[in-house]
Amino acid sequence: MSYKRIVPCLFLWQGKAVRWFDDMDVLSEDAVALANHYSDKGADELLVFDLSDSDEDHEESIDLLKKITKSAGIPVVAGGNIKRLEDVKKILYTGAKRVVLNFSKASSVKMLEEASKRFGKEKIAVSLNDFDTLFKQQHLIEKYSSEIIFMHRLDLNSVMTLTEIPYVVLTDTMEESEIFWILKSPGARGISGKFVSRMDMDFHLFKTDCQECGIQMTSFESVLDFSDFKLNSDGLIPVIAQNYRTGEVLMLAYMNEEAFDRTVKTGKMTYYSRSRQCLWTKGETSGHFQYVKSLTIDCDKDTLLAKVEQIGAACHTGNPTCFFQTIAGTDYDETNPLQIFETVYGTILDRKKNPKEGSYTNYLFDKGIDKILKKVGEEAAEVIIAAKNPNTEELKYELSDFLYHAMVLMVERGLDWNDIIQELSDRH
Repeated sequence: MSYKRIVPCLFLWQGKAVRWFDDMDVLSEDAVALANHYSDKGADELLVFDLSDSDEDHEESIDLLKKITKSAGIPVVAGGNIKRLEDVKKILYTGAKRVVLNFSKASSVKMLEEASKRFGKEKIAVSLNDFDTLFKQQHLIEKYSSEIIFMHRLDLNSVMTLTEIPYVVLTDTMEESEIFWILKSPGARGISGKFVSRMDMDFHLFKTDCQECGIQMTSFESVLDFSDFKLNSDGLIPVIAQNYRTGEVLMLAYMNEEAFDRTVKTGKMTYYSRSRQCLWTKGETSGHFQYVKSLTIDCDKDTLLAKVEQIGAACHTGNPTCFFQTIAGTDYDETNPLQIFETVYGTILDRKKNPKEGSYTNYLFDKGIDKILKKVGEEAAEVIIAAKNPNTEELKYELSDFLYHAMVLMVERGLDWNDIIQELSDRH
């Protein structure tokens, strides 16, 4: 089944989000907040264009794009002001899923093959303004790109007879009927443009309208009916909420059928309050929403596990998790090998933000990037030397030193472990 995507677009100009390619009225002073708004409302993906015309402004947009990809929580496809292969690399390094090459520019046409071979076909999209370019460059586009961005509505029926490459249509139409017509096109992967980039757009509701028109959207869809679950005597099923990144158990609550259906429909965790005898969406008063990443049922079908993105604290006490009071136990090593890097990184970041007198970490930050790089190089050399020793104890020690100094460098340059994990994941 071909699922369709809703793809709002952001146009970056001088550090702000503007309304359109040729309309520099400011839509939002905070482009990152706008991206988060679209994500929270249920957008599937973001299309970001850099409208800058200078290298200096382009670098500012690259920095802003990095913040957007890190914060939004949904895939980002980006283009604009790409003059050389280095620009493609910089955009991909921000965490963008795909780079858009503007095929109205001869330089982009020449760049496509090299960019595709270097970074992979799946990382490259092309934008087209007319049907003639698709006709003339069909072979090149099909061989070296994985997606087409049509910058306005074309004769989509003719497009389908020419190529099978999926496409997203970016249009300025505000007619809902035309949006439906585009989405019903077999080759259309998604819709972008003014209609779906409105600040008051509720994508979950729009997806429901699309579903009613026979358009299959990328909404959550349960493979089981609520009637398949084994409920307790109150007709409820317990739900364990877990942080999707860390695996930390956040809370336990309950769902009835209505709460389950609303959760699936909106992508926000909604529960049934046994004390108040009513539905409640987590975060509706506090702002501490839980955005669903996945719902899993246990082998007996009597308990749900929800992996969520938790905004703020899960517990009403302000604690990150409701499970913070130890009442019994034995001494054991709580070190989590999957979280220790985050813990050490967090300590280093805290030293950066809140300097501590006598701290070696603050000494490195005070000396600046050259000193940090010198230490990283020295520790890398020590690792090489230690690796020649049959006793691995020295290697363990030197690797730990190297990783610590590498994390200092990460903090200094604004990287975190999510950036590294995403990059490794993209290479896998």
